[in-house]
Amino acid sequence: MAESVELPSRLAILPFRNKVLLPGAIIRIRCTSPSSVKLVEQELWQREEKGLIGILPVRDSAETAAVGPSLSQGLGTDSVERNSKSQVGVSDAHKHESKSTQEVIHWHTRGVAARALHLSRGVEKPSGRVTYIVVLEGLCRFNVQELSTRGTYYTARITSLDMTKIEMEHAEQDPDFISLSRQFKATAMELISVLEQKQKTGGRTKVLLETVPVHKLADIFVASFEISFEEQLSMLDSVDVKVRISKATELVDRHLQSIRVAEKITQKVEGQLSKSQKEFLLRQQMRAIKEELGDNDDDEDDLAALERKMQSAGMPANIWKHAQRELRRLKKMQPQQPGYNSSRVYLELLADLPWQKASEECELDLKAARERLDSDHYGLVKVKQRIIEYLAVRKLKPDARGPVLCFVGPPGVGKTSLASSIAAALGRKFVRISLGGVKDEADIRGHRRTYIGSMPGRLIDGLKKVAVGNPVMLLDEIDKTGSDVRGDPASALLEVLDPEQNKTFNDHYLNVPYDLSKVIFVATANRIQPIPPPLLDRMEVIELPGYTPDEKLRIAMRHLIPRVLDQHGLNSDCLQIPEAMVNLVIQRYTREAGVRNLERNLAALARAAAVKVAEQEEAVPLSKDVQRLASPLIESRLADGAEVEMEVIPMSVNTHDISSAFKAPSPLIVDEAMLEKVLGPARYDDRETAERVATPGVSVGLVWTAFGGEVQFVEATGMVGKGELHLTGQLGDVIKESAQIAMTWVRARATELNLATVEESNLLEGRDIHIHFPAGAVPKDGPSAGVTLVTSLVSLFSQRRVRADTAMTGEMTLRGLVLPVGGIKDKVLAAHRYGIKRVILPERNFKDLVEVPSHVLSSLEILLARRMEDVLEQAFEGGCPWRQHSKL
Repeated sequence: MAESVELPSRLAILPFRNKVLLPGAIIRIRCTSPSSVKLVEQELWQREEKGLIGILPVRDSAETAAVGPSLSQGLGTDSVERNSKSQVGVSDAHKHESKSTQEVIHWHTRGVAARALHLSRGVEKPSGRVTYIVVLEGLCRFNVQELSTRGTYYTARITSLDMTKIEMEHAEQDPDFISLSRQFKATAMELISVLEQKQKTGGRTKVLLETVPVHKLADIFVASFEISFEEQLSMLDSVDVKVRISKATELVDRHLQSIRVAEKITQKVEGQLSKSQKEFLLRQQMRAIKEELGDNDDDEDDLAALERKMQSAGMPANIWKHAQRELRRLKKMQPQQPGYNSSRVYLELLADLPWQKASEECELDLKAARERLDSDHYGLVKVKQRIIEYLAVRKLKPDARGPVLCFVGPPGVGKTSLASSIAAALGRKFVRISLGGVKDEADIRGHRRTYIGSMPGRLIDGLKKVAVGNPVMLLDEIDKTGSDVRGDPASALLEVLDPEQNKTFNDHYLNVPYDLSKVIFVATANRIQPIPPPLLDRMEVIELPGYTPDEKLRIAMRHLIPRVLDQHGLNSDCLQIPEAMVNLVIQRYTREAGVRNLERNLAALARAAAVKVAEQEEAVPLSKDVQRLASPLIESRLADGAEVEMEVIPMSVNTHDISSAFKAPSPLIVDEAMLEKVLGPARYDDRETAERVATPGVSVGLVWTAFGGEVQFVEATGMVGKGELHLTGQLGDVIKESAQIAMTWVRARATELNLATVEESNLLEGRDIHIHFPAGAVPKDGPSAGVTLVTSLVSLFSQRRVRADTAMTGEMTLRGLVLPVGGIKDKVLAAHRYGIKRVILPERNFKDLVEVPSHVLSSLEILLARRMEDVLEQAFEGGCPWRQHSKL
């Protein structure tokens, strides 16, 4: 309890917007504005426990009907939000955006002097702004004589309004005062008894009632109630103790009556409930409250609100008829019936679906769309041209049924972001549905409502979330759906992607037809093979090959580096990655079709830079706690939530500007030493191919994977044995058959190729051949390794090395014909990434070279082969010298 205190003639003023601090009340405020921080530093922090400030209520200019006298003055002030924390009025005050200096603020002429019970100082990062947490106790009332400014905050010349000790002793002898005091104590004791029965508390408050003077108790009790600002001002203006006690008695009695009404409602509700209805206690209480207030308006009933929502949803006539029938059924049910909640959730879904709502498409600007695609994606010329063609058709015929685009390519080449760019160009909302790992048909069509926990399919749920009927919907990872006893999701997608059928798409949960024809579907996949042919027939496949090193460099400089710096709280002033270093990362640490690993390596460099930048910052030490007052009375009025959970700076610390304590880090430029330190030794080396083909029996092939093209080495060796062929490397059936074909072809032409004499034409006599495909943990299959296998076997038997700068791909027949294969663009890009200079391709794949970027083709020597002999002629240094004697 605040004892009598002698006030100075002038106090610093902290304004409370539309809130009042009463004597004896304790609040907690957070000061963050420059004016309030300056006031706390100079008036409380530096003076320690001797500091006093004045709390003065202020009223917004819109609320001109002020209670009591006020001063009007232009002010940029802080507003204070005050939330009651306990029965004795502990509250938080938050800071507040500074108002315009032209705004007229009405100052109340009476305020309360306050002292700091607890001070905490902190620094917000990364801005370095100083904040204070202050626990204030109201002491006594004062009257403002004159208001002036001191720097950034206000001060006032004041006079105390509290009675002296002699005047108080004289007033206590007044019979009216004695009568009012008894009445107040009786009402307060009754309130405490009610609270004690309800909350099992009140012991500390009884101590206050017995030890604290009545005129101070009146302020303490009133401060613990939620009352209006006018009532708070009226209590503050009650200088006369008899008037103050009278108003406090009225407020305490009103609070007591409100508690009794609440108990009456609770008893009434509990008497109406049976044992099976206990779970609906809150709903019954609400009804009882409305009856007590005489406000039992059926328009506010939940079902009525649901019906209005359904009416405004714009359902088609046949669906509206179905919904009305379901709503009538729901109204006849009791809330405790098992099917009540499921029926209600179903009707809410019908009301939430966008039956008529659609995004208003902006007028298509093909030039702007092209610029948007170019800014978001580097390269991909063919893909972006197809998207522009699609948008052009939409511009000429908005209601045209466009094809379903399916972007197929390795991870990290921008498939998903292309779909979002289409949505942005059309001005439509974008929703993504991931189909990876989906094996249940119900994920597409929904569960039937007869099942417990049933829910709509992902398509209907996505439309509900996006709230429009014509979004761009991305079906992500469409090649990764599975099938089991629960159905085949890929088959369910046939109806979704067929323009002739999706006008009446039937979700099992919805059980009414829904029109999906306005939705623009875009699909993504890593491979075409797993997609069922009927589903693939409904989509237009657009392949996205991998990026060349030059394209990766441009993507990194334009998109990846700015994004990585932003994600790690850095900028170009903190970290700089030159183009030469990005090139080294691409060549030595990433060999992928996309750019995800490149982004991960750049992120590793950013994290290393972030550590150095953070270590350069010098933070102001925060230590020691302010000496806390150990008064039992204070502890009785501080709520549990009033503890300040932050480190506190002692008052002896110099109060200089904290923001100057942080030094700006110097720019960090990435070099080769930093690359090796952060990313480790180089993972790839351009000399790898030359080293691996240094011995006979090794050839270099090109293969296609779901992650793009790759270089595949084939190793063959001979040993003493029984003429058997051993194959290792986790090979599939097709590639094993290719190895058998290669061995048969080489054995059949051993003499003609001068690999054996006529007398010893059996190459396998007395020895076994072992063919191995390195990277044994990776499954391998496909026919495109045929020419590579033959070249490896010829190299082994002839003891001639294959050229280290040459890679090859192609299927071969028993007659030695080289057949075309797929994935030519990805394979050529892989050879370019690995530093290969010469690529042998089937002659019939010449047409596929059109898709390869011209700068890649200019750096490679493309060799076309029609027969296996053409491959051997180009694979060995100096050609095939033994071919001149053959009859091929």
